[in-house]
Amino acid sequence: MRFWESSAVVPLVVREPATDIVAKLYATDAGLLVWCLTPVEVWSAVCRRRRDSILGSPALREARTRLDRLGADWAELDDVGAVRRRARRLLEVHPLRTADALQLATALVAVADRPDGFPFVTLDARLAEAAEKEGFEILGVLPP
Repeated sequence: MRFWESSAVVPLVVREPATDIVAKLYATDAGLLVWCLTPVEVWSAVCRRRRDSILGSPALREARTRLDRLGADWAELDDVGAVRRRARRLLEVHPLRTADALQLATALVAVADRPDGFPFVTLDARLAEAAEKEGFEILGVLPP
């Protein structure tokens, strides 16, 4: 099982340059652990592509089906209080946006604050750097 941050889930739902990379990671371990609001973040990214005319209606329906299938099998962490406490600390020590701090905090809650190389899948370089500093093994980040 690996922690999957939203930016890494989106290419599993819609075709993007990173789709092949994350699909390979998913194929080697389909055990996704996500934050309880990851489906909302992912759907927001999909809908933004629709509003920007990047996705048509058939692709939007396919994306919804893919997201629903993924969501049926992944594990969600929903301890909002514990996540909120850790996110506040993370914002003090890392240059993160709110949603990224919540994602990283969720991963920390999931591993009881002992990441010790636990896999963290993200495509966000800033979040990857913070997660690595916290002790996670980073998977998925594209080279610059």
